[in-house]
Amino acid sequence: MDIRRKKKLTFLTIGLIFLLSGVEYAVILPTVWRYLQTLDAAPYFLGLALSAFSLSGLLSGPLFGHWSDRTRTTKKIILFANLFEIAGNFMYFMGFSKWLLLSSRLVAGIGAGAGSSIFGFLTRSTAPEDRATVFAAVMACRQAGLLIGPAFNIFLRLCDFHLGPFVVNKYTAPGLFMCLLWILLQLAVVFLYWDLPCLERVKAQKSSPSKNTEEENEQGLRNDQGEDDDEEKPLMGSAEQAGSYSSVVTPYPATNHNCAASNAMLNHISPPASPLPSESLESPRPFKNFSISREFLREEVVVLLAAQFITLFNQTALETMVTPLTQKYFGYGELENSIMYCLCGVEVIAGFLFVRWLSQRVAERVVLAIGLTICNISGVWCLIFVANPLGGFPWELTEFIIGVFLQVLGLPFVAVAQVSLFSKVTAERTQGFSQGVRRSVGGLATILGPLWAGGLTENMYIMMGVMMALLALLTTMLAFSYDRLVEPAAEEQADSPDSCG
Repeated sequence: MDIRRKKKLTFLTIGLIFLLSGVEYAVILPTVWRYLQTLDAAPYFLGLALSAFSLSGLLSGPLFGHWSDRTRTTKKIILFANLFEIAGNFMYFMGFSKWLLLSSRLVAGIGAGAGSSIFGFLTRSTAPEDRATVFAAVMACRQAGLLIGPAFNIFLRLCDFHLGPFVVNKYTAPGLFMCLLWILLQLAVVFLYWDLPCLERVKAQKSSPSKNTEEENEQGLRNDQGEDDDEEKPLMGSAEQAGSYSSVVTPYPATNHNCAASNAMLNHISPPASPLPSESLESPRPFKNFSISREFLREEVVVLLAAQFITLFNQTALETMVTPLTQKYFGYGELENSIMYCLCGVEVIAGFLFVRWLSQRVAERVVLAIGLTICNISGVWCLIFVANPLGGFPWELTEFIIGVFLQVLGLPFVAVAQVSLFSKVTAERTQGFSQGVRRSVGGLATILGPLWAGGLTENMYIMMGVMMALLALLTTMLAFSYDRLVEPAAEEQADSPDSCG
């Protein structure tokens, strides 16, 4: 199978992973509270169950990312992580006690940590100019899962039978359903996923053969190479292998040839050195000279992590607030809220598709500024009109719809821009770990957001005022750091070189 086809199937599988993560959230969320009630759980258990998934994902994300950086592989990590998703959802299906249900969300959340490895893989296998486009498509897949997930509940709620010692009803069926879907995904990963090298750079090098390749041909360094090696010439003569931000070290058989060719090139200007041990060729050391403070306490990185935290904090707080608010002012039930979430899902997907188009034409920091502007407008609108709706029912409903529309509209701009910029301002050789840290910051926000909103549903001005203050702080940080939110120059990239080993 050619590399182009492998790449398409691999990206398709990644899309399925994010699609299923959205489906899982949308299938379990509507029934988890009633499920807990059947197990005699106290009201606070709902918050624990929802936060447990984010907590374990927060902790496992950097670990899986570190693993992928060490091994330069993601396939086995995804297969391992999916075992936790399968086990966690089966435990949810069993549902013998509230503690087992809580444990099930903790276990399933560990599997969600593989997302950091996937984002690291996407960073290493896409060109910087295409990264925002790819990230937007992946995020849209999760939103599509959130959109179609409620549709599965239509037939899951009809389940009422026994499966051996287990009862399959509308509360336990989502766990069994997701368990089966994750098992099917395991098969898809086994047969349709490959750990690929950075193909975009290969294309770029093929279109403009390097001077080093010509010199190597003149010296006869490849006189024993066959036709297969001829196809890999651009990789072997790459001048990009020294950059920590833009180079990719791949753990494939071709890596040894790359290193050998690079060493041979150095021999033109320096005496021959003793050959490197085979272990150093096969085991890259991406964390050599790595410093957490030097990597994450830089101005531009802090701004992007703040954007991740504040936008997710505000989003989850508003999601928590919406249901009691619609019940209080409009008398909405499960059906009306489901329709509202469905419409929001359509808007978010359309937003990601628009951002995907826009990111090909303007810089990511411009997209981020647009998104923050929309979020600020939404925050001011909600503070004035949603915290205490004015007028009669039609006006109150209109004010609420506009506030929700603006809030949802700004999310794709900020989400895509900050993750794409983050992948460019952090070292590519440790991208899995960095993405794990970013997702952990987001996980912390998804834990604190609902807790903040849940305790202040009767004090909307305080709740929304703090959210607006956070947005103002983020906007100020962006304004002062705007010039730094760009991909580092080639000279800066060379400061932390990657070796072939």
